[in-house]
Amino acid sequence: MAGNYSSEKKWRLFRNYTYTGTAGIFIFVGLIAFSVSGPEPYPLRYPSNFGSRFTVPEDNPTTKEGVYLGRMLFYEKKLSAGNSVSCESCHQQKRAFTDGKALSTGLNGAQTARNSMSLANLLWVRNYFWDGRAGSLEEQARFPLTDPHEMGQDLQESVRKLQETAPYPALFKQAFGSDRITEERIVQALAQFQRTLISAGSPYDDYLAGRYDPTDLELSGMRLFESNPDPERAIRGANCAHCHGGPRLHKELFHNNGLDLSASDPGREAVSGERSDKGRFRVPTLRNILLTAPYMHDGRFASLEEVLDHYSDHVQAAENLSSFLRGSSNEINGTQLALTSPEKQAIIAFLGMLTDTVFITNPDFTNPHNHP
Repeated sequence: MAGNYSSEKKWRLFRNYTYTGTAGIFIFVGLIAFSVSGPEPYPLRYPSNFGSRFTVPEDNPTTKEGVYLGRMLFYEKKLSAGNSVSCESCHQQKRAFTDGKALSTGLNGAQTARNSMSLANLLWVRNYFWDGRAGSLEEQARFPLTDPHEMGQDLQESVRKLQETAPYPALFKQAFGSDRITEERIVQALAQFQRTLISAGSPYDDYLAGRYDPTDLELSGMRLFESNPDPERAIRGANCAHCHGGPRLHKELFHNNGLDLSASDPGREAVSGERSDKGRFRVPTLRNILLTAPYMHDGRFASLEEVLDHYSDHVQAAENLSSFLRGSSNEINGTQLALTSPEKQAIIAFLGMLTDTVFITNPDFTNPHNHP
């Protein structure tokens, strides 16, 4: 089983012919201790307020050797047909592992069906992709590798290529105890690397730890972000925390956020088969949000100003509109949230606190083919 190695010392018999003399040959037989150790556990470091409610598969523990192999594979173009694209093509570190496009460009210039999601803090995610069709990072990895609009290569062909390419057999042996490359081990290594992509070094994290004093504008935006509007009590709010609250800035939810009166993309419905899930998509994290434009599952909004204009004034009353959005307004008997322009700017100032420059420059996440 992958990663199933003992770190305890193993004993082996040795013989040492050390002396030949008139009395004959003395044969010293004894025991020598040497360490037979497997992959070294990778320490997943994160703030305590992120919580430890996540699952690492028993058959794919996170190890330093496995993570390094996964990092190599993440940037490896030989995993694609024609050796033309890699995972990085749609997930660039400088953009918090997105690509800056409304729809990503895959094999032969083909466009993907949806916007590229950030890979930050996937350790805590339970359902992957906008529609939640994958229940693990291992399962998730198979989709882009084989999708004809993305990397477009059968995994058996990827196995063949890697088996013939140094240093991969040796790296697989270090990570899994055998130089035999398999489909399962490819996706396991990629999953291990992606579990380490933890973003927790933003000014907002420093604020939560008492190390950062927000500006007045940032504080105003934070209050709006965390508050629900109650016009009868003169409380103004942006109603964001229902879906994006907590230190990780996302919740494991699927919502129809009123982009269209009738959604053309079925979203979660295509997975669940439930009509009530039509147009519902996974709530993404807002961490590094200033770096991950354009926004929404189809990348329709080029800026945060457009996003806030939507939530403020243009939410469509879809049949299954999120209950968190339905009837939320800063005006008595209002039908839209109705934020003011200064309020929108304050919210954007707060969202700027979520940019983690440590994350987007971390050398542990860079292309090892360029910088081993």
